[in-house]
Amino acid sequence: MESDLPKVLHPLAGRPLIAHVMASLAALEPQRIVVVVGPDMEDVTEAVAPARTVVQDPQLGTGHAVLQAREALSDFSGDVLVFYGDSPLFRPQTLATLVAARGDAACAVLGFLPEGENQYGRLVTTTDGGLEAIVEWRDADAATRALPLCNSGVVAADGALLFELLDGVGNDNAKQEYYLTDMVAVAHARGLGCTFVEGDPEEVLGVNSRAELALAEAAVQSRLRAAAMAAGATLLDPDSVFFSFDTKLGRDVVVEPQVFFGPGTEIGDGVTVKAFSHIEGARVAAGATIGPFARLRPETEIGPGARVGNFVEVKKSSIEAGAKVNHLTYIGDARVGERANVGAGTITCNYDGFDKAFTDIGAGAFIGSNTALVAPVKIGDGAIVGAGSAITKDVEADALAVTRAPQTGREGWAGRFRASKKGD
Repeated sequence: MESDLPKVLHPLAGRPLIAHVMASLAALEPQRIVVVVGPDMEDVTEAVAPARTVVQDPQLGTGHAVLQAREALSDFSGDVLVFYGDSPLFRPQTLATLVAARGDAACAVLGFLPEGENQYGRLVTTTDGGLEAIVEWRDADAATRALPLCNSGVVAADGALLFELLDGVGNDNAKQEYYLTDMVAVAHARGLGCTFVEGDPEEVLGVNSRAELALAEAAVQSRLRAAAMAAGATLLDPDSVFFSFDTKLGRDVVVEPQVFFGPGTEIGDGVTVKAFSHIEGARVAAGATIGPFARLRPETEIGPGARVGNFVEVKKSSIEAGAKVNHLTYIGDARVGERANVGAGTITCNYDGFDKAFTDIGAGAFIGSNTALVAPVKIGDGAIVGAGSAITKDVEADALAVTRAPQTGREGWAGRFRASKKGD
């Protein structure tokens, strides 16, 4: 990955790769999860908590990695699913099918049929539909490389036999590593049956580069878009809308092109999100309109029927029912009451260089354009603030507050000014 960040912590649809894996496994309701990590990977250990972690040091191959879980699984004899932290696209039902397919076999392996040339390991099957061996590409002869069925690396094994079989695995191969896949040949040699299940090639993608991370993102986004539309949302240009893993859209939501949903976003029924908007960590109630070019930041609450318009940014604030913040405005650490109208260019001055302060705008208030509300400050219900004002004191309900200098005029001044310039 050419990165200081561990591979499995790179984000995919708003959460780390490993979190997608853990979510898929959690759907199977396993009795326990053991995560094998490399040395000095405390941040990965923290990311998978409270799952137990064991350290593989030195790192001598996939079979050796699984052996590090021997103590953690010493009292376990059920199905053991061996999975990979860089494989975020597996659906839980695929994994459940693999576990169920094992039956009385020593293990079941997930295979797939990729398109085009590749260097995956090959599954060597028997005439009765069993599995005889898995041969890594580097160790395969021409005939084996010609076999169509490839190895995903995912294995469901009999917990009572798993470590006994791995003890029989050697490292006489091109990489001089202890391959997990060699347990199939060990089991076959001992007269123990192994089987396989064919899976979806898209699901087996392992992320080992930035390019593969982009492929995984495209696959996840495709799934999220399809789910949103199936649940009753309209995406005018689906390919330009980006979701996070937990984005929630209500029925009859309309999302225009080039919209980004960050983590923690909930959009209510009948909301319209206009083009080029960015929403993260916010909740938008039914019937509201957002955008175009709006930004909703975390801890923002938009009430029913409210409007947040073009080039408006809202941070940690509530815009209550029917309120309007339509143009070129920043609302931060504030409340905008029901049916209030905030004019273009208004700013809540919420930060003094040290602390954040709160602005409260009452119901039905009208804030004129190009107003600075210097927090902490309260604008009462129904109050009107004149355009161009800098408000530093509370405004009573139904009052008018204006702080700009009085306008003055000089008749004929502009003409005399132009005439003087022509004479120069």
